[in-house]
Amino acid sequence: MTDSSIKTASYQDNPFKLIEPDDLGVLGSTRWVVERADNVWINRDRLERACNEFLTQYTPPSEATWYERFHFHDGTERTVNWLLVLDALNFCFWAEKGQPRWRIDYQGEILDGYWAEAAALTRAVEEGIALWDARYLSSMSREDLAHIFRSVPAADGAAGAMIPLFEQRLEHVHEVGRVLVERYDGQFAHAVEHAGGDAVKLALLLVQDFSSFCDVAFYRGREVRFFKRAQICVADLHGAFGGKHWGTFTDLDKLTIFADYKLPQVLRHYDVLAYHANLAERVDNQELLKPGGEAEVELRAATIWACELLRREMSRAAGREITAVEIDQLLWYLGQNASGMRPYHRTRTIYY
Repeated sequence: MTDSSIKTASYQDNPFKLIEPDDLGVLGSTRWVVERADNVWINRDRLERACNEFLTQYTPPSEATWYERFHFHDGTERTVNWLLVLDALNFCFWAEKGQPRWRIDYQGEILDGYWAEAAALTRAVEEGIALWDARYLSSMSREDLAHIFRSVPAADGAAGAMIPLFEQRLEHVHEVGRVLVERYDGQFAHAVEHAGGDAVKLALLLVQDFSSFCDVAFYRGREVRFFKRAQICVADLHGAFGGKHWGTFTDLDKLTIFADYKLPQVLRHYDVLAYHANLAERVDNQELLKPGGEAEVELRAATIWACELLRREMSRAAGREITAVEIDQLLWYLGQNASGMRPYHRTRTIYY
């Protein structure tokens, strides 16, 4: 099938209708991109097959889905602040082509990627570093953050790879501490309480008060919202507290998936997403895509809407409402076993 025929087949009858009010503005703004994209398309005729495959691997969430092994959790306001730090730094763990990945040793286990970040922050708490103290965060030294993210030495004994975008991570730590002190008396729990169990309100509050969470792009003159880390922070609170206390939200179903670099890789593997030949070559050759460029924005927008269409199809087939958060978790875990999958796209960005 040619690229043009894929595009025609994908968008006949215009399936991109908003079923519920779009309070976040993510589905509405990304829909505008998907309907005009030149580089990435959704294969609607592959959705049913993918839906059936994903349902065989889908497990309805239990009361608590938080993975406690690498996450700090003491059930107090300290955990709420720690989670905010975790998600303020949850981005860009991959290495340049041919370069070693950033890795850490946590209790004898070598980790990389997101799990390494979570474990490094948990290790820091275990070593007595008060990552819940907003004033400390606001002035954390470069040396302290480097110690927290210290890596496994190279095979020849040389220093291991540094975590990517280190300086940006230091800026985010300082912003978290500063905003918490200035607006919330040092406690992110106060912001959570202010949201009153409204997931959308808390996500928008994060975007408004913390510039590092303001995940917005511009596509052909129009604002496009993704809010990846703001939404995942809300979902993490829900998971960490088992849907209770600071994790109680009445509208988690209004969140979208968290558009990153792993989900489009999985969707492409299952033929749900198709790339223009030029973009496919660039991704497969691990060439950098410009953050905020048309191809990158189209990738993320198509990922959000492919997962929204999957969510609708899977909910219909399962006879129960499946949330975008559940879809995201399923696809992310599938992406952790990426053998046989083509590469994910590379974009150096603070947003994912």
